[in-house]
Amino acid sequence: MMGQQRAAGPIRVAIVGPESSGKSTLARDWSHRLRELGMSAAWVEEYSRAYYADRPYVSSIADIEAIAAGQLAAERRAEEAGADILLCDTTALTCKIWAEVAHGQASDALLALYRPRDYALTVLACPDIPWEPDPLRSHPGQRDWLLDLHRQELARQGIAAVELAGAHEARLARAMAALLPLLPA
Repeated sequence: MMGQQRAAGPIRVAIVGPESSGKSTLARDWSHRLRELGMSAAWVEEYSRAYYADRPYVSSIADIEAIAAGQLAAERRAEEAGADILLCDTTALTCKIWAEVAHGQASDALLALYRPRDYALTVLACPDIPWEPDPLRSHPGQRDWLLDLHRQELARQGIAAVELAGAHEARLARAMAALLPLLPA
């Protein structure tokens, strides 16, 4: 079924949305579900967590550029490991929005890393779940505004994202249904 590497490369799925909207939980559980079905799926974890693991959380343009580059490098490693489906727990889109919110604009170097069309499917996690505090989260009262920034940027890029809202199992079922047409017969 999905056990052999596809000639065109893996199916890349972008999982984006505001902070504390369930992206990591979805990516983890979705990858488990796909593997239970015998598919070769990799959860590409959010690189900012590894980046800030050994340093203080201070946001600079250079940090955001390094995080976007690290996220893309993690995707390449997952592809090289032979995964047929990459579930990317955030992308350079998040970095672009983060740079614009925190610093007024994204740098040219960051924009060069921002390639929204690299993903066969983009899912947008809605913040209709309870806020969970985290050292890397700083906008608990602005999640709907951040969601709108994601929607606007995706629309500007012509990306028809599948929005995921509601209970976790409903999100997972909708995500699976959106992925099925992209899988080889």
